[in-house]
Amino acid sequence: MADDDHAATWTDFNEAVNMTPAALKKHLDSDASQEVGQKKDGDESTGHEMGRRILAIKDKKKADLTDDDYAAMRKVVGYVHRHLKQGGAARKDPDSAWRMSLMNWGHDPQKD
Repeated sequence: MADDDHAATWTDFNEAVNMTPAALKKHLDSDASQEVGQKKDGDESTGHEMGRRILAIKDKKKADLTDDDYAAMRKVVGYVHRHLKQGGAARKDPDSAWRMSLMNWGHDPQKD
């Protein structure tokens, strides 16, 4: 992938993921985090799994990121942008499943 694409993805990802690694880890460890999202056969939700992936990406040096990491970063950006267009009345509820789901993907809409 071209370096320009990686640079744009890096910028978009860091704008979409507005939670610190410590805040994201704390959220992922909570019951509320584990109760939301689509689950495959009762396992971990897609968003919760991506939250762990975000932590792994954030733990890497930029030079060590792989094309697979950049693909995951683009997936996060797309999800956050799509999900932010939803929410309705849930936007006002700090404990809503909508917010908890977004936070699993590293974005706290209360910080906007």
